[in-house]
Amino acid sequence: MIAAPLVLDRPAEETDDSAKRRQIIEGARAVFRVLGFDAASMGEIAKAAGVSKGTLYVYFKDKDELFQSIVEKECAFQAEGVFDLDARDPDVAGTLARMGIAFVRALCVPERLSTFRTVFAIAERKPNAGRIFYETGPAVGLAKVRAYLEAQVAAGRLVMEDPEVAAAQFMESCHATMLKPVMLNFGPPPSAERIEHVVGIAVKTFMAAYEKK
Repeated sequence: MIAAPLVLDRPAEETDDSAKRRQIIEGARAVFRVLGFDAASMGEIAKAAGVSKGTLYVYFKDKDELFQSIVEKECAFQAEGVFDLDARDPDVAGTLARMGIAFVRALCVPERLSTFRTVFAIAERKPNAGRIFYETGPAVGLAKVRAYLEAQVAAGRLVMEDPEVAAAQFMESCHATMLKPVMLNFGPPPSAERIEHVVGIAVKTFMAAYEKK
């Protein structure tokens, strides 16, 4: 039995059209979470979303397009606000700590990770799904952190050879020991205290390596 879809975000106002799309996407997310991509059918998705198959096809031509919309929505929600970094703020350590904590919290939501697992499972057969996921999610965050670090180098606060590598290493270190256990259903999402502890170490390590002496 497919459980009622979990609502992860909701805009203040919606048109009837966007509300219906949202209803379908939430139903599809629940079906993909339980059945996976291959076993999910448009009929099952329509049933979970509470719409007819005819209505479903008005909004999405096939299962691939529907899943693509889910991936784009998840990535956009994940990045919203997380990577809004103020290059003018001289407190680099504080900025990175706030970003790192928000980043890990956004990543380690079980319902969102179920979508990511599906992408990883089908990426070899459907490379476009993997491309869309990377371009709308990880690549966006990496580019914003890189731009922030480049601004800090220009301001004389940091010294580094490759801001892109430094950005990627920092982001990876923020979720060290936390993301993989949740991704693999080995453990529950990390506590707020654990997130702050791990991100704090990541920030100290980063600043020790790159802060201008």
